[in-house]
Amino acid sequence: MTAISEKQNAGNRTYIAQGEYAIGDGEEVVISTILGSCVATCLWDPVARIGGMNHFLLPEGPAMRSDVSSFGAHAMELLINSLVRHGARRERLRAKVFGGAEMYKGLTDAGTQNGMFVLSYLARENIPCDGQSLGGTLARRVEFMPALGKARQKLVPDASLVVEIVPVTEQTSDLELF
Repeated sequence: MTAISEKQNAGNRTYIAQGEYAIGDGEEVVISTILGSCVATCLWDPVARIGGMNHFLLPEGPAMRSDVSSFGAHAMELLINSLVRHGARRERLRAKVFGGAEMYKGLTDAGTQNGMFVLSYLARENIPCDGQSLGGTLARRVEFMPALGKARQKLVPDASLVVEIVPVTEQTSDLELF
């Protein structure tokens, strides 16, 4: 087995987008994604040498939405359950987490909420977090080698333009429209 994915992969390299996840067990397998305020969790079992990555948008969402894999708790369970179905042991899982940037200053704190959610989820589930890169204002490109438990990130400087949302104040003028 090399890459197992919920989506079509390109050989040993799989790109995941928001709401997706992929797992793999070959040393040549690489799973990648690009994150802003979203969070990616890389989980692996060092004994079974299998791991995977998810990419979620928000900690929670409406229960009736069809894209529930875009939300934290569901995305985490999908990834964990898939790893266990393919030979990982839940009690041996290790994690590394990335993302949660503040991409739009003053508009939302979704990135912070995502980071807090994933860390509290891992603590609650007794999954050790061996590494994290959360917060900041830069987007990240993350690559994960699931069989080895190795991850690397590259900050994306072109995304460093944090947009500051300034509230519009009502202005008065001598112009009357009718």
